[in-house]
Amino acid sequence: MKILSICLIIFFARIVDVSLGTFVTILTVKSKRVLATILGFIDVIIWFLVVREALTTDIRSLWIAISYALGYAIGTFIGTTLSNKLINGKVSMQVVLDEKNESKINEIRDKGFAVSQVNCTGKDNVNKLMLFIELDKKHLDEAKKIINKIDENAFMVINETKYVVNGFFK
Repeated sequence: MKILSICLIIFFARIVDVSLGTFVTILTVKSKRVLATILGFIDVIIWFLVVREALTTDIRSLWIAISYALGYAIGTFIGTTLSNKLINGKVSMQVVLDEKNESKINEIRDKGFAVSQVNCTGKDNVNKLMLFIELDKKHLDEAKKIINKIDENAFMVINETKYVVNGFFK
Protein backbone atom coordinates (compact mmCIF):
# COMPACT_ATOMS: atom_id res chain seq x y z
CA MET A 1 0.00 0.00 0.00
CA LYS A 2 2.93 2.34 0.68
CA ILE A 3 4.20 1.93 -2.89
CA LEU A 4 0.81 2.93 -4.27
CA SER A 5 0.74 6.15 -2.24
CA ILE A 6 4.32 7.05 -3.23
CA CYS A 7 3.58 6.36 -6.89
CA LEU A 8 0.42 8.49 -6.79
CA ILE A 9 2.19 11.38 -5.05
CA ILE A 10 5.03 11.28 -7.59
CA PHE A 11 2.61 10.96 -10.52
CA PHE A 12 0.37 13.89 -9.56
CA ALA A 13 3.23 16.11 -8.38
CA ARG A 14 4.97 15.59 -11.74
CA ILE A 15 1.80 16.56 -13.58
CA VAL A 16 1.68 19.82 -11.63
CA ASP A 17 5.38 20.55 -11.92
CA VAL A 18 5.65 19.83 -15.66
CA SER A 19 2.46 21.80 -16.39
CA LEU A 20 3.96 24.75 -14.52
CA GLY A 21 7.23 24.31 -16.41
CA THR A 22 5.35 24.49 -19.70
CA PHE A 23 3.66 27.71 -18.58
CA VAL A 24 7.05 29.12 -17.54
CA THR A 25 8.53 28.42 -20.97
CA ILE A 26 5.65 30.05 -22.82
CA LEU A 27 5.53 33.04 -20.47
CA THR A 28 9.29 33.51 -20.89
CA VAL A 29 8.96 33.53 -24.68
CA LYS A 30 6.15 36.09 -24.37
CA SER A 31 8.35 38.29 -22.11
CA LYS A 32 6.13 37.84 -19.03
CA ARG A 33 9.20 37.70 -16.76
CA VAL A 34 7.66 38.30 -13.34
CA LEU A 35 4.98 35.63 -13.63
CA ALA A 36 7.46 33.23 -15.26
CA THR A 37 9.87 33.77 -12.35
CA ILE A 38 7.25 33.09 -9.68
CA LEU A 39 5.88 29.98 -11.41
CA GLY A 40 9.42 28.79 -12.14
CA PHE A 41 10.26 28.99 -8.44
CA ILE A 42 7.20 26.93 -7.50
CA ASP A 43 7.93 24.46 -10.33
CA VAL A 44 11.48 23.81 -9.13
CA ILE A 45 10.45 23.35 -5.50
CA ILE A 46 7.86 20.74 -6.50
CA TRP A 47 10.38 19.07 -8.83
CA PHE A 48 13.05 18.97 -6.10
CA LEU A 49 10.68 17.45 -3.52
CA VAL A 50 9.42 14.83 -5.98
CA VAL A 51 12.91 13.83 -7.12
CA ARG A 52 14.09 13.63 -3.52
CA GLU A 53 11.15 11.39 -2.64
CA ALA A 54 11.65 9.18 -5.68
CA LEU A 55 15.38 8.74 -5.05
CA THR A 56 15.42 8.39 -1.27
CA THR A 57 12.53 6.01 -0.70
CA ASP A 58 13.51 2.63 0.70
CA ILE A 59 11.14 0.96 -1.77
CA ARG A 60 12.79 -0.27 -4.95
CA SER A 61 10.30 -0.64 -7.73
CA LEU A 62 10.06 0.10 -11.40
CA TRP A 63 6.59 1.53 -10.67
CA ILE A 64 8.22 4.61 -9.13
CA ALA A 65 10.09 5.35 -12.37
CA ILE A 66 6.95 4.66 -14.41
CA SER A 67 4.93 7.03 -12.20
CA TYR A 68 7.61 9.69 -12.59
CA ALA A 69 7.74 9.34 -16.39
CA LEU A 70 3.97 9.06 -16.82
CA GLY A 71 3.45 12.18 -14.68
CA TYR A 72 5.92 14.00 -16.93
CA ALA A 73 4.14 12.88 -20.11
CA ILE A 74 0.67 13.78 -18.89
CA GLY A 75 1.97 17.04 -17.40
CA THR A 76 3.36 17.99 -20.81
CA PHE A 77 0.00 17.30 -22.44
CA ILE A 78 -1.98 19.18 -19.79
CA GLY A 79 0.49 22.07 -19.67
CA THR A 80 0.41 22.66 -23.41
CA THR A 81 -3.37 22.31 -23.57
CA LEU A 82 -3.92 24.77 -20.71
CA SER A 83 -1.32 27.17 -22.10
CA ASN A 84 -3.09 27.27 -25.45
CA LYS A 85 -6.39 28.01 -23.70
CA LEU A 86 -5.22 30.42 -20.99
CA ILE A 87 -2.32 32.35 -22.48
CA ASN A 88 -3.68 34.56 -25.19
CA GLY A 89 -1.36 35.73 -27.88
CA LYS A 90 -1.24 37.31 -31.27
CA VAL A 91 -0.56 35.61 -34.58
CA SER A 92 0.32 36.93 -38.01
CA MET A 93 -1.18 35.36 -41.09
CA GLN A 94 0.27 35.79 -44.52
CA VAL A 95 -2.21 34.50 -47.07
CA VAL A 96 -1.61 34.16 -50.80
CA LEU A 97 -4.79 34.06 -52.91
CA ASP A 98 -5.02 32.92 -56.50
CA GLU A 99 -6.81 36.04 -57.67
CA LYS A 100 -7.50 39.59 -56.64
CA ASN A 101 -11.12 40.02 -55.69
CA GLU A 102 -12.15 42.97 -53.52
CA SER A 103 -15.44 41.31 -52.50
CA LYS A 104 -13.49 38.37 -51.09
CA ILE A 105 -11.20 40.65 -49.11
CA ASN A 106 -14.17 42.67 -47.89
CA GLU A 107 -15.75 39.43 -46.67
CA ILE A 108 -12.76 38.99 -44.36
CA ARG A 109 -12.95 42.63 -43.26
CA ASP A 110 -16.71 42.37 -42.68
CA LYS A 111 -15.97 39.67 -40.08
CA GLY A 112 -13.89 42.23 -38.17
CA PHE A 113 -10.39 41.32 -39.34
CA ALA A 114 -7.94 44.00 -40.44
CA VAL A 115 -6.40 43.08 -43.78
CA SER A 116 -3.51 44.65 -45.65
CA GLN A 117 -2.95 43.53 -49.20
CA VAL A 118 -0.04 43.47 -51.62
CA ASN A 119 0.05 42.39 -55.25
CA CYS A 120 2.67 39.72 -55.81
CA THR A 121 3.84 37.24 -58.38
CA GLY A 122 3.82 33.50 -57.83
CA LYS A 123 5.37 30.60 -59.65
CA ASP A 124 5.45 30.96 -63.44
CA ASN A 125 4.83 34.73 -63.11
CA VAL A 126 1.18 34.22 -62.15
CA ASN A 127 -0.38 37.27 -60.47
CA LYS A 128 -1.34 36.63 -56.87
CA LEU A 129 -2.56 38.66 -53.93
CA MET A 130 -0.89 38.50 -50.54
CA LEU A 131 -2.89 39.40 -47.45
CA PHE A 132 -1.42 40.33 -44.08
CA ILE A 133 -3.72 39.73 -41.12
CA GLU A 134 -2.79 40.27 -37.47
CA LEU A 135 -5.20 38.73 -34.96
CA ASP A 136 -5.67 37.27 -31.52
CA LYS A 137 -4.88 33.56 -31.50
CA LYS A 138 -8.38 32.79 -30.23
CA HIS A 139 -9.78 33.97 -33.61
CA LEU A 140 -7.37 31.93 -35.74
CA ASP A 141 -9.74 29.04 -36.53
CA GLU A 142 -12.46 31.50 -37.56
CA ALA A 143 -10.05 33.33 -39.90
CA LYS A 144 -8.83 30.07 -41.47
CA LYS A 145 -12.41 28.96 -42.16
CA ILE A 146 -13.25 32.27 -43.84
CA ILE A 147 -10.12 32.15 -45.99
CA ASN A 148 -10.66 28.51 -46.97
CA LYS A 149 -14.22 29.39 -47.98
CA ILE A 150 -12.95 32.25 -50.13
CA ASP A 151 -10.11 30.29 -51.75
CA GLU A 152 -9.66 26.60 -51.00
CA ASN A 153 -6.17 26.79 -52.55
CA ALA A 154 -5.06 29.71 -50.38
CA PHE A 155 -1.48 29.42 -49.16
CA MET A 156 -1.29 30.39 -45.48
CA VAL A 157 1.69 31.00 -43.23
CA ILE A 158 0.89 31.58 -39.57
CA ASN A 159 3.43 32.78 -37.01
CA GLU A 160 3.23 33.75 -33.36
CA THR A 161 3.75 37.47 -32.87
CA LYS A 162 5.81 38.75 -29.98
CA TYR A 163 4.95 42.44 -30.22
CA VAL A 164 2.26 44.51 -31.90
CA VAL A 165 2.51 48.30 -32.00
CA ASN A 166 -0.40 50.36 -33.31
CA GLY A 167 -2.83 49.22 -35.95
CA PHE A 168 -6.11 47.36 -35.71
CA PHE A 169 -6.63 43.66 -35.25
CA LYS A 170 -9.34 41.31 -34.08
